[in-house]
Amino acid sequence: MSNTTPIPEPPGLPFLGHVAELDRELPLRSFVGLADKYGEIYRLRLPGRSVVFTSSHRLIDEVCDEKRFKKIPKGALYEIRNGVHDGLFTAKVEEPNWGIAHRVLMPAFGPMSIRGMFDEMHEIATQLTMKWARYGPSHPIEVTDDFTRLALDTLALCSMGYRFNSYYTSEMHPFLAAMGDFLTESGNRPNRTMPSWFYRNEDTKYWKDIETLRRTSDEVLQERKKNPSERKDLLSAMLKGVDPKTGEHMTDESITDNLITFLIAGHETTSGLLSFAFYELLRHPEAYRKAQEEVDTVIGKGPITVEHMSKLPYIAGIMRETLRLDAPIPQIGVTSKEDTLLAGKYPVYKDELVSLLLKKAHLDPAVYGDDAQEFKPERMLDEPFNKLPKNAWKPFGNGLRACIGRPFAWQEATLAIAMLLQSFNFVADDPSYSLALKQTLTIKPKGFRMRATIRDGLTPSQLEHRLAGKESLADSISSLSVKDSVKSTGEGGGKPITILYGSNSGTCESFAQRVASDASRYGFTVSKIDILDTANGNLPKGQPVIIVTASYEGQPPDNAAHFVSWVESIKDKKALEGVHYTVFGVGHHDWAQTFHRIPKLVDRKLEEAGATRVADMGLTDVGNGDAFTDFETWEDEVLWPAFKKQYGTSDDTSDLSQAVGLKVSITSPRTSTLRQDVHEGLVVESRTLTAEGEPTKKHIEIVLPSDETYRAGDYLAVLPINPKQTVERAMRRFHLPWDAHITIGSDGMTSLPTNTSLPAHSIFGAYVELSQPATKRNIGVLVEAAKDESEKETLKKLASDSYEDISTKRTSVLDLLEKYESVDLPLGAFLAMLPPMRVRQYSISSSPLWNPSHVTLTFSVLDSPSKSGQGRYVGVASSYLASLAAGDKLHISVRPSHAAFHLPQDVENTPVICVGAGTGLAPFRGFIQERSAMVAAGRKLAPAMLFIGCRAPGKDDLYADELEAWEKSGAVTVRRAYSRAPGESGGSKYVQDALKASGEEVTKLWKDGAKLFICGSRAVGEGVRDAIMELMQSDVKGRLGKEVDGEDAAKWWEGLRNTRYATDVFD
Repeated sequence: MSNTTPIPEPPGLPFLGHVAELDRELPLRSFVGLADKYGEIYRLRLPGRSVVFTSSHRLIDEVCDEKRFKKIPKGALYEIRNGVHDGLFTAKVEEPNWGIAHRVLMPAFGPMSIRGMFDEMHEIATQLTMKWARYGPSHPIEVTDDFTRLALDTLALCSMGYRFNSYYTSEMHPFLAAMGDFLTESGNRPNRTMPSWFYRNEDTKYWKDIETLRRTSDEVLQERKKNPSERKDLLSAMLKGVDPKTGEHMTDESITDNLITFLIAGHETTSGLLSFAFYELLRHPEAYRKAQEEVDTVIGKGPITVEHMSKLPYIAGIMRETLRLDAPIPQIGVTSKEDTLLAGKYPVYKDELVSLLLKKAHLDPAVYGDDAQEFKPERMLDEPFNKLPKNAWKPFGNGLRACIGRPFAWQEATLAIAMLLQSFNFVADDPSYSLALKQTLTIKPKGFRMRATIRDGLTPSQLEHRLAGKESLADSISSLSVKDSVKSTGEGGGKPITILYGSNSGTCESFAQRVASDASRYGFTVSKIDILDTANGNLPKGQPVIIVTASYEGQPPDNAAHFVSWVESIKDKKALEGVHYTVFGVGHHDWAQTFHRIPKLVDRKLEEAGATRVADMGLTDVGNGDAFTDFETWEDEVLWPAFKKQYGTSDDTSDLSQAVGLKVSITSPRTSTLRQDVHEGLVVESRTLTAEGEPTKKHIEIVLPSDETYRAGDYLAVLPINPKQTVERAMRRFHLPWDAHITIGSDGMTSLPTNTSLPAHSIFGAYVELSQPATKRNIGVLVEAAKDESEKETLKKLASDSYEDISTKRTSVLDLLEKYESVDLPLGAFLAMLPPMRVRQYSISSSPLWNPSHVTLTFSVLDSPSKSGQGRYVGVASSYLASLAAGDKLHISVRPSHAAFHLPQDVENTPVICVGAGTGLAPFRGFIQERSAMVAAGRKLAPAMLFIGCRAPGKDDLYADELEAWEKSGAVTVRRAYSRAPGESGGSKYVQDALKASGEEVTKLWKDGAKLFICGSRAVGEGVRDAIMELMQSDVKGRLGKEVDGEDAAKWWEGLRNTRYATDVFD
């Protein structure tokens, strides 16, 4: 093989080769990470074998050539042969039993045979649906477990008339437990590195599981032979079928092999497909809505029939797109028949194993574009799907050895999705859930849960009748009344009220909790407080609904996206008659083009659909720091007065200081508690990046919680603890010893832990925002509690004419309590004033190609004299992170950034321009670190430029040594702007100056299709925008002699947002 190019491979160890590169729990993560690093092809050397991994369409198209490559069971498949021998999935092509079984069973998987199995599929799908219906809307559903039961029960019933009855027993059938353990161990066995005696316990269990599988299958086979049936299932086909080529029947052993094979292969793949499909639908509300609309249009509210299965093209697109992104079998193995070259240059040797890494190949931008990582069912509708290049979509395998059960799985999955979308509205149990994978023979989501609410106001019994076609929808609805439904939720004497919120960071949830805790004082009882998505298609009537929601770059919060998609789609102008509502909106002025878009849209769309607005919309700008005051002012001056006028309720505000308080008792026993919205991480390194005397900027490295993954450019959400000095101030003000414990009791709603004794410093430290600026209502309570008349008068002024001093100086309630010592405020009232502790998001400053289980953060530590004059203003999260050292633990979770804020898919051909100042360098360090790893692996990348602003060389020039090394490697070209030493940066004081100074290079990269990324303050974002517009105006004038005015340039710029450029702007 002359003129060949060596296949790249990682550095290896003697004897062990590349075993150390593999994640034992999730090998796929390692395979994909290596493909990201080394590109479309690499080789791993493992004990006893080498494997070539291919991950581009052009290479996989070659490897699918059955004249050059063939399937030979190796690795885990070879081990599975211990249990199923030469079954269809694990046989070698030349083995006679494979050919006989394949020819006998092909007719059994034909269209008419599959149609004949519909009724039994429908029965099992109904069992699943009714189980979820009886759970109720608050019960978290273990999605993967229940879809596994669905697939197993469907396969067992349709293939051999056997009932596992998985939905009627709490324990899994012994066959199912044995199968799961058998598959897991089969996957582990190929990677053993110790002598066989070391694994004797595992081997004993392994062979015992195989015995259970074969004994159960043999019993089913012998029972059918003793009692012949007219069933036209797969077992009958195998017993009665004759191979048209040889005239032979299948042997009993071969039938047993294939019964187990069907259950293994079919249940794993279909349950994975369904689990991933619902994960993607919950993340993509527009696709969810289109799918549900298709079901409602094609099927309506009646029973689902087999004729409907071919009339759901959008659901077909969803399943194809799910299988593209998350194929349950993420790689296929073949073996080269002879020495050969891939792409005419990469040498693959005879009998060498070649892996088709579908998890990566299905994201090839050459086929699917630069948005290949995004879930878009439209690209998989019939017409575009049929135009895909050959071998671009391979979730069912290849050629002669492709999945024989594909029609069965397709009908089963289509039916399940249609029935579930017809019957329920779904929400993620944890809207911030990030996809984690569990790998056995296949991959499935790990820890994915959702909640289901029955649609159309039906009870479980009524739904059961509808699924069976026994009762019309009108009959079902007629048995319900609004009065009854309200009565069931509105206990406690007040008028029922529903509170719904959309919140990513926790601010809107805090507002919702605040209005819920106030409701009883105004004559209302909270019947429901939950995320907006739980009201998708299901807004209550006959009671007021308060909606609190935010906008994020003009998009809804994660837990409100389905609700917003639904209200946008309502066409009937009377659909929401009887709904009484009001909206409070939260936004940030940095997103000027989309400021308050979502709350305004919700307010308008509800009115257009016939709902009645009972209180004017309220709005606040969190960028100004007065959000809590704005909300309480809206409550006091707009919301409750409007509700009192509309509903005639009375209010009781006679003793505000007590009404808003909590009952607190102080005790001494010790206990602890954890927050559940984040998970535990471990600090392994913390260091200061800046010179002494400079504002402190730090670097911290954290081990992620197990199963968490990330991409360069993502965020890390951190749940902080208040600074110790602030907690000590609160303890002193309320005269509490450091070991004091408190027990909180509350008649209303509160986010604080109740009825359990906790250390006072834990409550002050972990559960409330001690530094939150005081609101006017807070100060009003202090006025009532003040004993000194002069202090009372001063506080009254602060609550009215002088309130701007409070917001400008960020004066907290604690600051005021320390300053005005005559205020005798009960501890319960103080705690009730404070919003719950919220997570803070930081840009991750590392790449998974450096370490997939570690992240780094780069942050500024805020610590300066307080403008209020009371102590120092200490940043809650930054001071918390700065206090951590190696070995400390903290609560974190990965949050994905905007889809546009990631490196382009086609890194070889798409240039990159990154612009940031100060710690705005953070995400770009991750980008360049990723590019550096690719360059080190031998990949040739398109150019990248990094413009970074700081004060002076050697002072706060973050990661200077790293950047210098990466620049030398060719991963990036760095340009700096030193604000206090511009002479050291060619006269550039700010990053926009550096951009213009490199205008020729920037303009060339832009014309070559560069992606631009901006991270920093609002001023940085505006400066970069102006610089880029100026460069483009200059280019147009130079080339065309044409002037482009500022207004046209601004429109041009805004039209490129999230396509050619992406921003991460913060104050």
